[in-house]
Amino acid sequence: MKKIAIVGGGISGLYFANILNSEKNFEYKIFEKKDNYNFQEGYGIQLSVNSIKLLNNIGFKNLPASEVSFPSKVNFIQANNSKKICDIDLTQFNDPLNRYTTLKRSTLLEFLFKNVPENQIKFNSNITKIENVNNFRITLNENTYEEFDYLIIADGIFSKTKSLILNDITNPKYNFNIALRAKLIGDYGNDISIYMGSNSHYVIYPVNQNNEYNFVAIIKKKLSSDELRNHSLFKSDKFLGSLRSSLQNTSQISFQNLRELKSFPVYVSSNFANLNKKNIFLSGDALFTFPPSFAQGASQSIETANDILKSILNGSNEYYQKRIENISSINDKSKFNHFSFHLSNPISVFIRNNILKFLSKNKTFLENYLGKIYRT
Repeated sequence: MKKIAIVGGGISGLYFANILNSEKNFEYKIFEKKDNYNFQEGYGIQLSVNSIKLLNNIGFKNLPASEVSFPSKVNFIQANNSKKICDIDLTQFNDPLNRYTTLKRSTLLEFLFKNVPENQIKFNSNITKIENVNNFRITLNENTYEEFDYLIIADGIFSKTKSLILNDITNPKYNFNIALRAKLIGDYGNDISIYMGSNSHYVIYPVNQNNEYNFVAIIKKKLSSDELRNHSLFKSDKFLGSLRSSLQNTSQISFQNLRELKSFPVYVSSNFANLNKKNIFLSGDALFTFPPSFAQGASQSIETANDILKSILNGSNEYYQKRIENISSINDKSKFNHFSFHLSNPISVFIRNNILKFLSKNKTFLENYLGKIYRT
């Protein structure tokens, strides 16, 4: 019986635990630094067809339909006048059993958590040392340890575990943007809408069938090192108000309908960590974090975890390495999307909008740009 340590109980770690439940030759334990989960949080995620297919294999399709939404289009809209430029039909990437899906992140976490036996997740975990000789010895709180054959590192972008393994502090890079998240009150339709402004963009989409909407804006903003270290800054009413005001200046949407605003600096990875070990795998943001302009974070966390298990079962890193290649492609597309969504020069905006109108209906382009990511 092989033992697997999963460090981090987010989407990637919990999904990996779920698919291990059917593997009788493995046992696992999740180490989560938080003391519990907040299943009331309403912020949204998008899941493309590949990840939905994997989730449906473990019972996700049995969730009540009211808890998810199935947008059929992505609308591209000019933020300063709310005029629609064009749209992309998402249904062309669906199959009869699996559809592009939006939902609350907490809904997915709760679904995954319910399938993990209580004794196989350890909350309030503070890992202080990891030794790797014949297997992994994980020391908790300086005085207790457990040993494992495999180590799955899925504890986020500022992964402490990755730093312990590499004997170095791994710092992602601030990409001079702030993310503003909120619940949105009102009726904004059944589809995903991307509002493109000057040095900012924001996205609105439903997270269930109950007229609840996710709002997320990405706003260009330079911050000093001291400001980035000041975590209270991002919670202050003054800072949140300034972000909302900057959007109001370039949009006709009513921002008084935003609730539970939260902001955080956007960090991205510069490269992939080179571990060169067949029994250590990185997943989710601990593996790589790209700009949030392709809405692929949650999907790639799930797909990476699935490929990690394939690699373990086959005794080869083949699937894992192919996933890294895939993520590299997504990173390039995310950076390009971010650039094109934030154009401010009127001539550049005019050219972008006309190119978008053409490409949004070009089947060959859509298959290469989206189809190869959304479904394989």
